[in-house]
Amino acid sequence: MKKSRLLIVVMYLVLCAYGASAQRRGWRIERHRPTVYMIAVEQTDSVARCPMQQAVARKNMAAAGARQDFEQTLRTGFQQAHNPQFVFATKDNKFALGIGGYINLRASYDLKGAVDNIDFIPYDIPMQETYANRQRLMMDATTSRLFTKAVINSRSLGRVVAYVDMDFRGGEEFSYTPRLRSAYVSLLGFTAGRDITTFCDLQAAPLTVDFQGPNAYNLRFATMLRYEVDFLQDYFTFGVAAEMPTVSGTYDENFRPISQRVPDVPVYLQVAWGENRQSHFRASGVFRNMYMHNAATGKNTSLFGWGVQASGRLETCPFFTIFFNGVYGEGIAPYIQDLAGSGLDFTPNPENAMRIQTMPMWAWQAAGQLSFVPSKFWISGGYSTARVEKHNGYYAETEYKRGNYMFGNIFYQPTPNCRIAAEYLHGSRRDMNSLKSEANRVSLMIQYNF
Repeated sequence: MKKSRLLIVVMYLVLCAYGASAQRRGWRIERHRPTVYMIAVEQTDSVARCPMQQAVARKNMAAAGARQDFEQTLRTGFQQAHNPQFVFATKDNKFALGIGGYINLRASYDLKGAVDNIDFIPYDIPMQETYANRQRLMMDATTSRLFTKAVINSRSLGRVVAYVDMDFRGGEEFSYTPRLRSAYVSLLGFTAGRDITTFCDLQAAPLTVDFQGPNAYNLRFATMLRYEVDFLQDYFTFGVAAEMPTVSGTYDENFRPISQRVPDVPVYLQVAWGENRQSHFRASGVFRNMYMHNAATGKNTSLFGWGVQASGRLETCPFFTIFFNGVYGEGIAPYIQDLAGSGLDFTPNPENAMRIQTMPMWAWQAAGQLSFVPSKFWISGGYSTARVEKHNGYYAETEYKRGNYMFGNIFYQPTPNCRIAAEYLHGSRRDMNSLKSEANRVSLMIQYNF
């Protein structure tokens, strides 16, 4: 037992030594990205003239290749993880495995109205003020994350990326149950597995302390098969996917839920510009066929849902960036964050109990980010709104009509691995009967990447 403990301690000290050595020798990708360490890989500028020097040179080439693989496959944007802190690479650079994550602690206080959710979701603002929902204190670390990423350089398939990440948002609120976020493999332009929906533009929303973000945004996960391709010197990108549908409708005694039979089909075309393609505009669409059982006729039926979206990220100058997205459609509740799971994909027709109808809905958000010190100190703020329109009247007076979301925050990153932030949020909800309720939240966050 003592020998095993001693061996563990020795291994830990060796890893720390290699990590410190790698950092001293310059394994920093960019200032705004966390440091990447190559484990058990040395670095030297000497010319390989003997077998030992040749071995060192091969290790250097593998390290440089692995670093390039992780840089070129890094996906940035809303809620995206950094490059891993530790990367294990083979000498021939055919396989590299990265392991990383971060610890995220948020403390928040709701005042003059509390949201009945761990995240700031206008849909969940209570419509009647009581002694229990005026104020609320929360401390949350469930958004801490672990991930692993493998990059394989195959002769026949090219570069293959396998990615799995998780947080602790499964189960009930504050239960800290592990939850799978993404689990996919990408090769030859195809992505198969579970990932963020193709309808979401990851670069179209700024970073927020609030985990959910603007209520008009559409970050959601889906099991999918997707194809994406860049063309015309990477100025244009096209993507299309078949995704497992999530239907959230309101049924009555005449209709019953059944298993879905047709995947959702999101598609987009994006044009980017700038030296590093840092600005872009994207046009997206999503098409759905939602199945249900008609108990009155004894037959199954379906409703067609559709949505269109314009989104983008505009870097007007090196220190100011604009983010935006606007979406409109019918029966697309899962693709608007405030409406996901609300039962508003469709509702019974109030004018004809034998019929059911999709609900028209729209949402938009716009935000700006001002960077005083690039990748180290910035502030941002914005406004977001989501609305459900009447269709043959409304099904219930207490049915959601509109939600508003306003935010302002400040971020400071003292080191590439540490991030501190503060944020103020104001939200409101209005129902079909015109009753309105509001809530406010002040939040602090500290995050450390590893």
